[in-house]
Amino acid sequence: MFHDLHDRLDELVIFRRLEDDRVFHAFHQLLRITGEKGIEWWTRKAEFYRFVTSLYQAHTDNWTEYLTNLVLSAETPCTWFAAQGLPVPESMLKSARRELRYLSRMASISSELMKQHYFIMGYGEFTGYEGLQPDWYAEEINLEPLWSERLNAVGRYGFGIWAEYKMFQMKLNPVSDKGYVLKPVSSPDAIQLSELVGYEAQRKQVVDNTKALLNGLNASNILLYGSAGTGKSATVKAVANTFADEGLRLIELSKNELHLLPELLEELNANPLKFILFIDDLSFQENDDDFSALKAVLEGSISARANNTVIYATSNRRHIVRETFSQRAGDEVHRNDTVQETISLSERFGIQILFDKPNKNLYLEIVAQLAKDAGLQTDADTLALKAEQFAMRKSGRSARAAKQFVEQLRCMEYQEKSERSDFYADT
Repeated sequence: MFHDLHDRLDELVIFRRLEDDRVFHAFHQLLRITGEKGIEWWTRKAEFYRFVTSLYQAHTDNWTEYLTNLVLSAETPCTWFAAQGLPVPESMLKSARRELRYLSRMASISSELMKQHYFIMGYGEFTGYEGLQPDWYAEEINLEPLWSERLNAVGRYGFGIWAEYKMFQMKLNPVSDKGYVLKPVSSPDAIQLSELVGYEAQRKQVVDNTKALLNGLNASNILLYGSAGTGKSATVKAVANTFADEGLRLIELSKNELHLLPELLEELNANPLKFILFIDDLSFQENDDDFSALKAVLEGSISARANNTVIYATSNRRHIVRETFSQRAGDEVHRNDTVQETISLSERFGIQILFDKPNKNLYLEIVAQLAKDAGLQTDADTLALKAEQFAMRKSGRSARAAKQFVEQLRCMEYQEKSERSDFYADT
């Protein structure tokens, strides 16, 4: 039974890439050696343990769930057609359905079923070995309807690495044909919109624009500018987290990678998902080559902008480019043209949102809400007084200062409770 399944898995075409997965490969090998005659019992035992080890190292003992996730996120020839909005050729669908039947059988094999097979096949030495203890969980499953549903909604779920991760970082890589690689962020900042206090009007503009992007409407590039620590970056990441399940992905890149934006946009244009290209803390020196690269992408490039991407950039400067009074009073004949060139970059963002330093009332409102969320017991008057003192030491009020203050206050309250507990325990 298992040997026949192994042979069928050797015939995979649509899902051939599954063999690149270490856990899948280990199980495939276990099926192979299980059905072969003349294999010593310790060799079978070794393959059994090799698979269990690889599954456990993937942080699960649920084989059905693991293989299901692997199949549903797999990049296949079928997903390419679906991603382009094209009908999948019937010959490919027929092959996919056949392979999914084999994979469903594979996903349903539990450790108990495997051990029973050894007993039926008469491998008494192996079955009776007391060290054969590791188990994994599996249950009956039909992968075909699940895969068909995922294929039809590829623009929401993505495929391959885009289905597994929600945030990425662009990294220069001269070895790559494209000059860069997209590195998945395995532990992204999980901040949510509900955790942010104040600046509701500013965040609403970002949310509304992102919804337009997800709905296939014309969305604008956004420049979020203003005082440091006011939540500009947090807003972008929170929006990305909020809409990740609706097909939104975030790719963070630095100023040094801006010259590769045309190549990145070309790659993303064929992807059914929607993307925020996030540039944090953006600023340029005068005569910076990256200035022209970003300017061309925002407007004026020969290539049309991909309709599934927007650029969200944060900056402490309204006009992004650092400029001195001596530069403004320079000896160029047409100095005004140069000044206009300098400020033209920010004007190419369709939406510009100011995050100004909070006044006293907003600052204390942020502190009060964060303290409430943290479960602090400090009374309101004391909290406000300490928060103002903290802001003075931090050179001004900001959402970041409010967060740092509450975090420190929470640590102090925890330490005081621990000391009181220790005192009563000693007495």
